[in-house]
Amino acid sequence: MNVKLTGSDRPEDIKRIARILEIVQTIAAAPQRYLRRDLAARFEVSERMIQKDLEVIRHGLVLPLEHGPEGYYFARMPRLPALQYTFSEALALLLAVQAAQQVSGIGSAELAAATARLEALFPAEFTPLLRQHGQRQPVTVQGEHRQQMLTLLNRALVEGRKVQMTYATRSRGGEHSERVVRPYTLYPYVRSWQLIAYCERRETVLMFKVDRIHTAKLLDEPYTIPADFDVDTYIGDTWGLLRGEGGGPEDVILRFAADAGQRVAEERWHASQQAEIQPDDSVLFRLHIAVTPEFVSWVLYYGSQVEVLMPDSLRQRVTEEHRRAAEVNETYIHNADDTIHD
Repeated sequence: MNVKLTGSDRPEDIKRIARILEIVQTIAAAPQRYLRRDLAARFEVSERMIQKDLEVIRHGLVLPLEHGPEGYYFARMPRLPALQYTFSEALALLLAVQAAQQVSGIGSAELAAATARLEALFPAEFTPLLRQHGQRQPVTVQGEHRQQMLTLLNRALVEGRKVQMTYATRSRGGEHSERVVRPYTLYPYVRSWQLIAYCERRETVLMFKVDRIHTAKLLDEPYTIPADFDVDTYIGDTWGLLRGEGGGPEDVILRFAADAGQRVAEERWHASQQAEIQPDDSVLFRLHIAVTPEFVSWVLYYGSQVEVLMPDSLRQRVTEEHRRAAEVNETYIHNADDTIHD
């Protein structure tokens, strides 16, 4: 398979090249952290498009991209020679990196780390002046611009600084509340991001949808993430990230048709999953989870390609939803036919 990267001035081509380079950066920074569905959610494209991008990375960039049960990783990365800068070159590069932090689509955490390293090259007397220049753009971010929020939150994670934010709750009609949080991690989810952070107002670890953060600013108050914090433990037995919407965990067994089962088995959906390929190439998929509306929707997505073997309650819910969908569409078809004949 021959895949070539060619120059282009078309915006869609430039956007794709930028995405491919950021995928490389993302995987290199967090090996075995991202599966194809995670990358699709992070970059808001289909899994099929991500698969094409991965092919370019493997065959166009000729990077040894591997896939493990936890996610993608590079078997090795090219080693770059150490660089030395003159004072003026280092200063110019630092100012360029600080400017890049204001641009949407550039890896925020890596830029923050690069800024810190470049600042370390200069004498301590320069630090206040350099940081003052880097903060000429307002730290407080107005509106719900996702990339600006991700930039600020990534910076908070890198620098270990608390964040004061105005958050629109999902309940109570989107009422805004003021909070001070200590970011623990940013988590890609569906087509958005979730911030998992300790909320000083509620005195517990909570999950915040980044798109619901109305305003935010960095505080000059340091914090540390507890050594025993683990995101998988925090999410627990819940499917996905929506907590508190299901009962207790229970055993779930699904039988997938061969094609769908192969796709499901190659991804990591939950820590408890077990996949068994059957003699007829179907796949038995076992889980121990709290069945939430989100999980029911996931099962419904596979339509006739999946059969619920247990529990009975899940099979009944899936059957009822398919029945309702059939009734709605049959009614629509009949009404459309009547309109045509009239």
